[in-house]
Amino acid sequence: MTHQNLLVELFVEELPPKALKKLGEVFASQLCAQLRQLGLASGDSVATPFASPRRLAAHITHVAAKAADTAVQQKLMPVSVGLDANGLATPALLKKLQALGADVSDPVFAVAALRKAPDGKAEALFYDSQVTGATLDVGLQQALQAALAQLPIPKMMSYQLATDCELPGWSSVNFVRPAHGLVALHGSTVVPVKALGLTSGKLTQGHRFEAHKSPVQVDHADDYASTLLRDGAVIASFGDRRFAIVQQLAQAAERLGPGFEVLMDDALLDEVTALVERPNVLTCQFEPQFLAVPQECLILTMKANQKYFPLLDTQGKLTNQFLVVSNISPADASAVIGGNERVVRPRLSDAKFFYDQDRKKTLESRVAGLDKVVYHNKLGTQGERMARVCAIARALALPLGGEALAERAELAARLAKTDLLTDMVGEFPELQGIMGGYYARHDGLDADIAEAIEDHYKPRFAGDALPRNPVGVVVALADKLETLVGMFGIGNLPTGDKDPFALRRHALGVIRMLVEKNLALDLNALVAAAVPAFGSKITDAGSALCDFVYDRLGGGLREQGYSALEVDAVLALRPQRLGDVPRRLAAVRAFAALAEAPALAAANKRISNILKKADAAAVVDAHVSELLLKEDAEKALYAAMQDIAPRAQVQLATGDYTAALQTLAALRAPVDAFFDGVMVNAEALDLRLNRLGLLKALHLAMNQVADLSRLAA
Repeated sequence: MTHQNLLVELFVEELPPKALKKLGEVFASQLCAQLRQLGLASGDSVATPFASPRRLAAHITHVAAKAADTAVQQKLMPVSVGLDANGLATPALLKKLQALGADVSDPVFAVAALRKAPDGKAEALFYDSQVTGATLDVGLQQALQAALAQLPIPKMMSYQLATDCELPGWSSVNFVRPAHGLVALHGSTVVPVKALGLTSGKLTQGHRFEAHKSPVQVDHADDYASTLLRDGAVIASFGDRRFAIVQQLAQAAERLGPGFEVLMDDALLDEVTALVERPNVLTCQFEPQFLAVPQECLILTMKANQKYFPLLDTQGKLTNQFLVVSNISPADASAVIGGNERVVRPRLSDAKFFYDQDRKKTLESRVAGLDKVVYHNKLGTQGERMARVCAIARALALPLGGEALAERAELAARLAKTDLLTDMVGEFPELQGIMGGYYARHDGLDADIAEAIEDHYKPRFAGDALPRNPVGVVVALADKLETLVGMFGIGNLPTGDKDPFALRRHALGVIRMLVEKNLALDLNALVAAAVPAFGSKITDAGSALCDFVYDRLGGGLREQGYSALEVDAVLALRPQRLGDVPRRLAAVRAFAALAEAPALAAANKRISNILKKADAAAVVDAHVSELLLKEDAEKALYAAMQDIAPRAQVQLATGDYTAALQTLAALRAPVDAFFDGVMVNAEALDLRLNRLGLLKALHLAMNQVADLSRLAA
């Protein structure tokens, strides 16, 4: 059986850049997966994706020219159903065999070809056949169609085949972009397949302007990338092109002198990689006068609108030089450089105009305009929302910093959303908050207010910094709580992967601030403080919201490496101070490492079950009467608790959870002895209630840090 490497390329018009990387990966992986299912590719076959602005391709190793034949064993029916009393085929059996394609012209011969074998308590008839393996031309045709159908195409195009343009509507094709070429090579042999109205061959196209040959002929599947680079001036691999861009950017910055840093991010790199076939990085500049505009504005317009890479100096400040990734490499690049410099100038001029115009009005003068901006049809305007955030911020600030902090937080909350009405944020919504900070400083407001306005959206994403000062923390908490309480209050909850109001992100932001800032705020009280600000607009969904927060907290902790048992044990108690959770987890982890831990966890689980049953009949009180302690084991447990529990309580009061659990671990021996020697459900009611009370007191003492029963296997 012949095995060769396979190359399939689809040559198309310019593909959507933000989707290109994913399209290339899925095309290669799906094509390989389909060939594996058909037995044409093996588990050792490796699929290498290629994706450039005008092509999707896949190179797959170890592909067979024909799949191996396979023996198929199929159970037909019980012998009693398939054969009559004389051993002849029944009509049901003949019909089944005919459906399978077997020759039933001679029923006796057909029955003789079947196999009888035990099947449970009875015998069954089995039909053994040989399925001929698929040839590559047939299998690749099937695999290619399936792979194209699986592509994550963001928006489909419908177009007419050029050869049938006189018959509109008869030969329309649906694909992400019009396709113009198909290459399919098994080694050096063309595999005859069709797709999107195209027939496979060896010819493709290179760089639109700089190809050395047109068309480019690929003679062997393994020569695809090298042939395209040599004859077509195209780097076919997305990863190789991206690496070349990163290298060239770094080299261009180095040539400018020490200290220059290229501002690049993964999303921009991926998008630029998808726009060029052979990158050429050029250095450009703009007039220094534009540097008077906040650098965030200039950086955003260069990256988002022009796909340029800004350059920073040693202090992290924006310079007036930037890098462009060109798709052409002329001997004299001055025209390309000059063109890019001309193109960026109007963008920067717009940014400067917006900035100058915005500063003519104070943030305070814009507050009234918030009443004209709809926030949500059930929750009112941005003005109403601002008032709610102010009220929530005051309620949160009072216990944290008194009246002084409350006044500062209220002022920052009042102005935090006013930059939504500025021209700059209208053009670049990503700058909300950031521009508010700049305009607040221009208005002469104190640094803590300006920073709070700038920071109140933080953390915007995983790993983002938290607000820098207490005012910012309070306003950020209030802003996120207003969104969470409001949306939960009107039943606008996230479902599956849909979360249009980013409630999961807001909840994680609240969690991070409470935990990392170790704020002395109880979660239930926090949510309850936000509800009154809404009046009658919402129903109180505080309980559901708290469950949502704990769920997000649990997921985040497990991602940080804590085990499910550790997280469940701590969060089962619904700790109100989320800042305590890391110390509780550390204490549980240290406790779980003790030799006494398994026995105490099992005992706690047993106690929980006993108390649940007892509470079903009557509420168990944690009161213990020494006069009713009859057995030595219960007396010993009570005495141990009188000694150990107070010491653990002192440690708990100081927040030393680890020491408290280690102190309580000394109860293992008396607890074991109690269960070995004492019958809890004594016939005498007073003895039974006293022993249940002892267990209730033990349960309360043991489970103040975490529900230790959750650690039981």
